[in-house]
Amino acid sequence: MVFLGLVHDRAVTLESAPVETMTLGWAGPVGECHAGLTRPSCSRVKLQHPRGTEIRNTRQLSMLSVEDLAQVAQAMDIDRIAPEWTGANIVFEGIPDFTQIPPGSRLIFGDGTTLAVDMENGPCRFVGEVIERHHPGKGGAFPRLAVGRRGVTGWVE
Repeated sequence: MVFLGLVHDRAVTLESAPVETMTLGWAGPVGECHAGLTRPSCSRVKLQHPRGTEIRNTRQLSMLSVEDLAQVAQAMDIDRIAPEWTGANIVFEGIPDFTQIPPGSRLIFGDGTTLAVDMENGPCRFVGEVIERHHPGKGGAFPRLAVGRRGVTGWVE
């Protein structure tokens, strides 16, 4: 892992604040606004549940790779995309095509911590808006150019 971060208050910003350590519980990262055992359903699961239905929170974490971020930055013709601009919780290095990890995969660490992969995290305009503040004229392209490279969401198992 090369980056750990927390989004403390989504109403304030999508950007994650870098942290040195992250405490994980069954509800997700302690201090993360997306943590919780359940959550209201959103547009990403609208085919399964009416919006606002209380469902199991399988979006406790946002995980990406350095390699995917670099490819998106290159496609956008910018020098880099900082992990915090994406609201990332965990960024890995050395896992090519990390976004393509199949749903249901498990990331098992040496201490037994297990993170389950839910689904690809679809690129959104909100990340593009953050990028736009750092690279004027470039952020609007993020949703289109980050397809298949936006990382995955998951939960603590």
